[in-house]
Amino acid sequence: MLSPGSGNTVIKSKLISRRMFLLTAAKAVVMVGVIGRLISLQINQATKYKSLSDKNRFREWKLAPERGIIKDFFDQELASNEPLYQAHLIPENVKNLNQLFVRLKGILNISDQRVSYLKRLIKKQKPWEPIIVSDNLDWSDFSKLNLFLHELNGVEPIVSVARTYPDNSSAHILGYVSQISEKDLKTKKYLKELSVPGMTIGKTGLERKLDREIIGKVGFQRYEVNAFGKRIKEIQINEGKAGKSFKTTLDYEIQKYTNDLLIDKAAAVCVMDIYNGDIVSLVSAPTFQPNAFVHGLDKKYWNSLIKDGKKPLTNKAMSGLYPPGSTIKTLVALSALENGTIKPLDTFRCKGKIELHGEKFHCWEKKGHGIVNLRKGIQRSCDVYFYEVARKLGVDRLSKTAKKFGLGKQVLSDFVEERPGVVPNTEWKKKFIGQNWYIGETLHSGIGQGYFQSTPIQLCLMTAQIANGGFKIKPRIIFDKRDNDLRDYLKHKKEKPNEPLPTNLLLKNFNLKPLFEDQNNINLIKDAMFSSSNEPGGTSYRHRIENPNFTFAGKTGSSQIKRFTEAQREAEVKQVDLNYKDRDHALFIAFAPYKDPKYAISVVVEHGGSGGSAAAPIAKKVIKKVLERHDLRQEVNYSQGDSI
Repeated sequence: MLSPGSGNTVIKSKLISRRMFLLTAAKAVVMVGVIGRLISLQINQATKYKSLSDKNRFREWKLAPERGIIKDFFDQELASNEPLYQAHLIPENVKNLNQLFVRLKGILNISDQRVSYLKRLIKKQKPWEPIIVSDNLDWSDFSKLNLFLHELNGVEPIVSVARTYPDNSSAHILGYVSQISEKDLKTKKYLKELSVPGMTIGKTGLERKLDREIIGKVGFQRYEVNAFGKRIKEIQINEGKAGKSFKTTLDYEIQKYTNDLLIDKAAAVCVMDIYNGDIVSLVSAPTFQPNAFVHGLDKKYWNSLIKDGKKPLTNKAMSGLYPPGSTIKTLVALSALENGTIKPLDTFRCKGKIELHGEKFHCWEKKGHGIVNLRKGIQRSCDVYFYEVARKLGVDRLSKTAKKFGLGKQVLSDFVEERPGVVPNTEWKKKFIGQNWYIGETLHSGIGQGYFQSTPIQLCLMTAQIANGGFKIKPRIIFDKRDNDLRDYLKHKKEKPNEPLPTNLLLKNFNLKPLFEDQNNINLIKDAMFSSSNEPGGTSYRHRIENPNFTFAGKTGSSQIKRFTEAQREAEVKQVDLNYKDRDHALFIAFAPYKDPKYAISVVVEHGGSGGSAAAPIAKKVIKKVLERHDLRQEVNYSQGDSI
């Protein structure tokens, strides 16, 4: 029999066992939790904490890719790169921004205005995204930055590259680069993966057209840093990939030469190979400094650009719209011949003006030109002759010919600044103005006035296609060693007119597109242009070149800005007597050499007065320079270049 004390012992024993069990279980739970957590930290989250550890130990910076080089036809660099020293800041690595900016102001001489801008920028973006404190440091400031780097947590010295241009002569056709904007990121999807602080993209011209291919691939640098963020050693570097380089058809020497001729003028010049469409020169004046846009434009300089009445930011060769004036008479005559409206020897009498439905239409020659046929009409640029021809031809047939020869549409592709111009006809006026066409407007169109609007590059293309015998060409500014089929074809036809085309040449020329019904009509226009420049009475006769190697055939033109009053006509007021803004634009088109044409040129001088006095002298000098360099152009190594 058990004593009462033994019962208590059993109860106590069970109680202790229960407590021990609970304690052991609790220990087990804790142990499992600890082990589970260790497993989680060391295995499942190893990558996370390794990254955090590496973040303290390593720093990685994206490197802006090096843009491809743009070269001229002779491999002269038109747009290249140079080293650039920058100071970047990563806000999340900065303990006290105010103190940091105070220190940076002392080291880099940063203005209070710049500091305020940077603070606003930091608030807008994510804390780990770098911002550029200074994007164009000289070597002295860059050295100081590295010397005091241990005091500047979050600041990183970066060596990058910046776009540079040798001069301003090709500013409009090359365009310029500037930093990426929010709008760029929204409209250009390829930039989202490439965005790097300080990286620039093309904004206009070739820089914009070629941007996707020329921009390259982003690289990075990885450094081990100490507790103060100072670099100890380079761990890894990936320089990315430089963008694709391009060779253009431009001649840098011609660009510079032409640009010098246009100083103090608002003007444009275009020179084109008449067989393959190579643009040898494309200059607009006045020009601007493309290098000024690379690191952010100075406000004073920007204001000077936008307030300049001669519009230096406008690429006049591609986006300047001008009535073609008398240069269109070449197409009026050609269209009339092609449509059987006139014959070459048909004549009209010019008495200085004609009257139609009560409206007077004046010729530039007050006393008139007398009896005028087609050749004399182009040679003397007789307005009355072309009023009569246009009246018989009609604007719709003229419009069709003008469009066929390149007017009214963009000449080059993917240039946002190029404008198509206007080639009017009855349908166009009804659609865009909502009115019927009147016969008087046809007469104005016959001398390149009224609604007609064209660009210098369109006029150059028109002239080139007349000069090559009436064949369609596709102008290009990116070099391509192919597509010389038309030159080979015409050379064979000239040297061996009675022999059939070789098979290879025959196959190549299936794509050649004649723009004429009868090539004799083209030849008549070319002959008339020759007389205009090389025979007495021609409107550009005084600027002729007698050396047959440089002899050109051309046509002058004037775009009327303000209509002359009867009083001014009676007083025989000259263009030079008018205010600058009231003077006509001066135009000139030509091809050379006449007997073996190679190049076409168009020149427009805003408010120049007359084509014969203002535009023709420029064309004479430029075309001579181009022809002097023709042999060099032929000898160039054709093994390089890319087409797009």
